[in-house]
Amino acid sequence: VTPELMIKACTFHTKNLVKTHFCTWRDIAIPHVNEDEILAEKMEKAITHYNYKLQKSSFHYWHSLAENQRRKLKEVLWRIQQMLYCHKLKVVLTNWRDKARSKTKMREDELILKHERQLKRWKSKLKFRVTTEETSSPELSSSEISFVGDLPECDISLLPEKAISQIFLYLSLRDIVICGQVCHAWMLMIQTRSLWNTIDFSMVKNIIADKDIVTTLHRWRLNVLRLNFRGCILRPRTLRSIGHCRNLQELNVSDCSTLTDELMRYISEGCPGVLYLNLSNTTITNRTMRLLPRHFYNLQNLSLAYCRKFTDKGLQYLSLGNGCHKLICLDLSGCTQISVQGFKNIANSCSGIMHLTINDMPTLTDNCVKALVEKCPSITSVTFIGSPHISDCAFKALTACNLRKIRFEGNKRITDACFKFIDKNYPNINHIYMSDCKGITDSSLKSLATLKQLTVLNLANCGRIGDMGIKHFLDGPVSQRLRELNLSNCVHLGDDSVLRLSERCPNLNYLSLRNCEHLTDQGIENIVNILSLVSVDLSGTIISNEAFCKSSRTLEHLDVSYCPQLSDDTIRALAIYCVNLTSLSVAGCPKITDAAMEMLSAKCHYLHILDVSGCVLLTDQILADLRMGCRQLRSLKMLYCRLISREAAKKMAAAVQRQEHSCNDPPRWFGYDYEGKPLAKHHGATPHKEDLEPIVRDLTYGSEEEAV
Repeated sequence: VTPELMIKACTFHTKNLVKTHFCTWRDIAIPHVNEDEILAEKMEKAITHYNYKLQKSSFHYWHSLAENQRRKLKEVLWRIQQMLYCHKLKVVLTNWRDKARSKTKMREDELILKHERQLKRWKSKLKFRVTTEETSSPELSSSEISFVGDLPECDISLLPEKAISQIFLYLSLRDIVICGQVCHAWMLMIQTRSLWNTIDFSMVKNIIADKDIVTTLHRWRLNVLRLNFRGCILRPRTLRSIGHCRNLQELNVSDCSTLTDELMRYISEGCPGVLYLNLSNTTITNRTMRLLPRHFYNLQNLSLAYCRKFTDKGLQYLSLGNGCHKLICLDLSGCTQISVQGFKNIANSCSGIMHLTINDMPTLTDNCVKALVEKCPSITSVTFIGSPHISDCAFKALTACNLRKIRFEGNKRITDACFKFIDKNYPNINHIYMSDCKGITDSSLKSLATLKQLTVLNLANCGRIGDMGIKHFLDGPVSQRLRELNLSNCVHLGDDSVLRLSERCPNLNYLSLRNCEHLTDQGIENIVNILSLVSVDLSGTIISNEAFCKSSRTLEHLDVSYCPQLSDDTIRALAIYCVNLTSLSVAGCPKITDAAMEMLSAKCHYLHILDVSGCVLLTDQILADLRMGCRQLRSLKMLYCRLISREAAKKMAAAVQRQEHSCNDPPRWFGYDYEGKPLAKHHGATPHKEDLEPIVRDLTYGSEEEAV
């Protein structure tokens, strides 16, 4: 044993002895306490603690009850306040609605009263005019009588030069030359330089015979910027005159049957600054294609539509010389001779193309599109109408381009898959035309719902689209910017779609629901909530209510043709509320009478186009009303109107630019006879193909021609 261990053992033993002796001393020195007292003291403490715990628990329980009661009372007070607020709001809205209805009713009454006054004055004026015509001298023609006393004499030479130019712009070139021969003042007026920036020869059939026009062209050759020779018979002398127009920028020689490669040489050598060149439907060959890159090195817009005599080799010439590298717009419609190699030649020569049009091209395939877009990444718009072999693969190839506008029509190979490409690859697209594409369903519209820049959508004749697709489409952000929507012949659409349009499309200007037979008056009434509408096509529906007219006061174009339930009340509402109408079609509406046309003539003075074909109750009286009230009328169609005489139609032809009239019975597919009575069911069957094309045999008058 080491000394250290001994020390520790001794120390431990000493501590135990001290502890034992200390405890013994304490027991002897301190007197013994009564155990009962200790137990009582402990019980008292325990009771006190228990009572404290009980009080604390009771207080917490009371506190929670009080908090609940206070919360419930607060909720009840909040509900009472909400009910009071809602009641006040209902009272305010009710009062506002009553006042609004009262003001609207007052405004409508004022409009109706104003309309009745105007109609009364109109009838008095019409009666006075008829009396004047009966008592006037036979030397005055009807056109002269209509203007006697109406307008004071006016010398247009006193007008500003800008106004005079605007007036003469409405005349043809021949008329302008004739006006210059009236007097010296008129000769000075037609010498305004801005008037000769654009010259249109398209109405002149034989330019070589019009020496005055050729002389005028030679005189103003330095001012001419745009020339239109569409359908003209071109001669070398005329082409030499064009060659002197050094500042010429736009030239249209389409449909010129006499245009040859030799004549094109005259043009190319004298007009190097041409930016726009239209050679469509001419007989040019590869020789002309060789001239284009050598002389028209600034060319930006080129149309070779229906030119079938050049070949793929001619397209290869576009890269010669300076080349057509600035070409932006190209039209190759109907050029069926172009193969895949030809499109490769175009891509190699004109890689900057942005706008591409290839219509009526049954030979166009996906490989042609692929060959073109491989080296033309700048394409922003494509138009493929009448190209049945284009499929979804073409859309996949076009993903390399930043498309803004696409137009397809009459294609059965395009499916919903192409719209998935549009959704993912063309976020900036704003125009989509997919007319008569039978493979498109509601799924396609769901894919388009996220396109924030889309403003125009045309899905006419896509018969598989229904209300669910329109709902998915309009639930997205696309609805806020949409301006034009064409859903013609989408026969599965109903009132729900129109309701959704009225709720989600605040900027819609143009809407077509032609032949949507499931639409009812209840659904069409929702159109009044689209205050921005300018043009509406409801033809072929069962509309009979005029309520949609009352809020469409900005309406300019309306088509309600082939709506057999339409009556004079609708025309009366149009006359009162839609005074800005410029185009109206009520063809195939047998209930329309002279009274409706009288009201229309009295109020709608801006009407330019009117179609009343098949309105079998109309008589000669409407022509007198239209001549007096609608003096801006340009086009009038009156097919199958038996009660309108040929003499009255011939008299009306002098007041309009284009007129069609016939006294035939309405065709069977109109669904009613010459008296407006519905045909039997076996007559209303599906018409034959020859019945679907109304033929005018009796009379067709224009402003510049008479019936033979």
